[in-house]
Amino acid sequence: QGQPVESGGGLVQTGGSLRLSCAASGRTFRSATMGWFRQAPGKLREFVAAISWISGSTLYADSVKGRFTISRDNAENTMYLQMKSLKPEDTALYYCASSYSGSWYSPSSYDYWGQGTQVTVSS
Repeated sequence: QGQPVESGGGLVQTGGSLRLSCAASGRTFRSATMGWFRQAPGKLREFVAAISWISGSTLYADSVKGRFTISRDNAENTMYLQMKSLKPEDTALYYCASSYSGSWYSPSSYDYWGQGTQVTVSS
């Protein structure tokens, strides 16, 4: 209960686009910072982007800046990650999570995690 639910992953070719969604489940995202992280096989979970639910302020990893856009829909209590110009190195399991304190970049600041949605970019 309270875990967000991700969707929208899939298989795309290099240069393609996908939009990931993260829906609240049994809790509200209000007052939280919501983040997207990704983890490729054999690698650590890494920060992708985050958004303040109250202010709408955003933060991006350098590797996705200019290609990915994070947004939220207050009425639907849903967060999105629009991904464009996808590269094979974007292939990973993408997670959304909520945080109420700490660094936006650090996975340890986030306490409610979804199960992830797989994004695979073929070359």
